[in-house]
Amino acid sequence: MKPRAASRSRRTLIKAGGTLLLSVFASVPARAAQILAVRVWPAEDYTRVTLENDSNLKATHFIVKDPERLVVDIEGLELNQTLKELVAKIQSNDPYIRQVRVGQNRPNVVRLVFDLKEEINPQVFTLAPVGEYRHRLIFDLYPVAPPDPILALIEKGEWTRAPQAETPAVPETKPVPETARSEAAEDKPQALTRMVTIALDPGHGGEDPGAIGRRGSREKDVVLAIAKRLKQRIEQQPNMRVMLTRDGDYFVPLHVRVQKARKVQADLFVSIHADAWIEPTARGSSVFALSEKGASSTAARWLANKENAADLIGGVNIRTHDKQLASVLLDLTTTAQINDSLKVGRAVLAELGGINRLHKQAVEQAGFAVLKAPDIPSILIETAFISNPEEEAKLTDDDYQDKMADAVFKGIRKYFAKNPPLAKNRMT
Repeated sequence: MKPRAASRSRRTLIKAGGTLLLSVFASVPARAAQILAVRVWPAEDYTRVTLENDSNLKATHFIVKDPERLVVDIEGLELNQTLKELVAKIQSNDPYIRQVRVGQNRPNVVRLVFDLKEEINPQVFTLAPVGEYRHRLIFDLYPVAPPDPILALIEKGEWTRAPQAETPAVPETKPVPETARSEAAEDKPQALTRMVTIALDPGHGGEDPGAIGRRGSREKDVVLAIAKRLKQRIEQQPNMRVMLTRDGDYFVPLHVRVQKARKVQADLFVSIHADAWIEPTARGSSVFALSEKGASSTAARWLANKENAADLIGGVNIRTHDKQLASVLLDLTTTAQINDSLKVGRAVLAELGGINRLHKQAVEQAGFAVLKAPDIPSILIETAFISNPEEEAKLTDDDYQDKMADAVFKGIRKYFAKNPPLAKNRMT
């Protein structure tokens, strides 16, 4: 065979082989994504449905009326047993979902149909892998008309009218030095001139478990239990009322926690945590306030960065996150707010020292996002280190939770005895 003819034959064979390989690869179907876990987080604020999977999923959705339904089509997916388990995870007391139906709508497309109890405003978005989570497809079902936070508390019987006859503060016929007023307050607490509103913020929740102890205790559960005990003590006071930023196991974004406190015109914001440290020997209780000029210690900075990452783990829809609000809150944060926060922080820290070893003897400061309400004294309490086996055991003990709630309450009460809140427009 001549060289030129042989060359043409080789090229023909190579082309044929390439075509054959392409046809083989084309005949191999693309591997469908796998659903690894399904989770449902019902709450009065909203219901979240999470599909955790091994790759990024594309979903489209639409609303069907009469009756109300949310239809979601997920591409690149074949129905598996894990996804079928979603049906049984819908609880009868879910505020927004009556039931869900799951089926293979067409090849490589799974359809979810949520039968709804009322009209909703859905948010459907994806989250990139973070921490121990893989890719997540999120469905957040919000009510079209969000409940008014004060009206909701009134309906629960947790929000009473302020006293009609207000007792004036300690009467003064002439100016009294600040030191004299403080000393008088220590001897006999001042009468408050109006109802004091306190926002309690149990950290983490829902998709975000917070720190986890060696025995499996979850921070989100421990701090909610302590917050509920503290709430009971505050409610027993005739001149105090309280709001929880979350009262169940669901995720609340950091900026929404601040918004909730501002909507009820809170006089104090208390965020409750039980964090972990890289060493299991770390122990003790701490109190933190906001800092505009950097953290007071390396540990405080590390902790603030860790707590501020809660939105990434819990899952915030970045398309709806109010970035402008975050900047406004930072810009408006005043020295007065921080000073008041340090005062209440010191009062609470002193009481915590009576029931547990203190990790730091002074109130620390760092840039915690959840403490950035411009007009509300705000503190963050680390009740103990859940990463310390001894303190983990305490945190899950009813008696210790009661002591922690008592200590925080005493600190709050002492702060307001010395620093009565300024008059506001009286609300129901």
